[in-house]
Amino acid sequence: MESLERWIERQYLASASGMVRSISCNVVRTRDGFGQVVNPRKGSIVASPVPGAYDPEPDYFFHWYRDAALVAEALRLLREHPVPGIDAGLHFADFVHFSASLAPLDGRVLAAQPEWRDRVADGFRQYLRTDADLAAVHGAMVAAETRVNPDGSLDRSKWPRPQHDGSALRAITVLRWLEQRCLDADTTAAAELLLLGDLDYVRRRARTACYDIWEEELGIHYYILRVSAAALRSGAAWLTARGAAAAALGCRLESDAIERQLDDYWDAEQGHYRSRVPEPGTVTHKQLDFSVIFAAIHADDGAASHSPDDPRMVATLSRLEELFDAAYAINRARPPERAPAMGRYAGDVYFSGGAYYFSTLGAAEFCFKAARHAAQPASLIERGDAYLRTVRAFTPANGELAEQFDQRTGEQRSARHLAWSYAAFITCIAARRSLKAPAETSVRFRKSPA
Repeated sequence: MESLERWIERQYLASASGMVRSISCNVVRTRDGFGQVVNPRKGSIVASPVPGAYDPEPDYFFHWYRDAALVAEALRLLREHPVPGIDAGLHFADFVHFSASLAPLDGRVLAAQPEWRDRVADGFRQYLRTDADLAAVHGAMVAAETRVNPDGSLDRSKWPRPQHDGSALRAITVLRWLEQRCLDADTTAAAELLLLGDLDYVRRRARTACYDIWEEELGIHYYILRVSAAALRSGAAWLTARGAAAAALGCRLESDAIERQLDDYWDAEQGHYRSRVPEPGTVTHKQLDFSVIFAAIHADDGAASHSPDDPRMVATLSRLEELFDAAYAINRARPPERAPAMGRYAGDVYFSGGAYYFSTLGAAEFCFKAARHAAQPASLIERGDAYLRTVRAFTPANGELAEQFDQRTGEQRSARHLAWSYAAFITCIAARRSLKAPAETSVRFRKSPA
């Protein structure tokens, strides 16, 4: 059987190739029902380059702020371990310029010119945004959009908004790229201007209600708070170096306030970090949510608390392991050298309800990052490799990664060629490579009761 190391190298190439299909995509998307033709611009990053209309694949042909930022971070790591034929720096530069070009978007223009609605089929008009909703999108509120069309136009469809994680994640990866001093003068200037806007948006809005990472519930979310705190703390150091003392102080004070708030999310009785404080009157079953683990690995700012080094975060991952080990049929007969396939939260009903490639890879990445400062890293490295074996078991020979693999059959489901799935593999392997080369080992997981 092919060794894990050999498979990782082969899948790394496939993931890099798969991910860049979503960058500056050359697919023209026609949405007949909406009377719309979308021709992606250079630098846009679609969540999936495969057109879908929930037939059965979903329509992910949008530039999501969050997903695009995660891909931009994977590009940074891809630059450190390059793949022939892929210019990570050029792709990032294009992403920066496209992102900067979104600032002048103004929904008031669409609201004042309603003739575009006449091109929408009768059955699709129920999915359109109202004029009032569109008219609110201008200036700083462009950053509150969850997604835009990859041609640089506003998304005209109803969708959960606002979201605050996109600006925070984009600020984090732009800061990391700027630290490498590898960008040309024009891209550096555009990146700095983009960063200033993102930091200001995050500072003002991180602690206000928005939709969660899954775009399902309104509230104050652990994930958004954690990545916002990381963006502001790193941003404060960058602003200080530029001599912007007042702006740096504002970011630092807000970051401190957010970090104090994060401590309140620990649920001692349940033994995990809560994922959210929902809006008053809302009942949620998502308090144990994989987004908390994503918060730790996406922020990754060297903090001891709310990071892979945090024992409470390790406990949260263990609770999630127990949840999905018991819930998913594909986990019940797994061999002991494989870890559980991971999803989002209990009772998920989106397509197969999991498992997700990016969650299972996120668990592996968490283990590798936790191993960096652990007294006994070997067991954590073995644990991360066990998750990679699970991903390998449900990945076809050609390396294609969709959003999900069915929790009952293991068949790929939901969006095909998901950019986030490929990016998650790249960031996971980068975390593994940052450690001493692990030997091919196996770890036996305790099975949850049937």
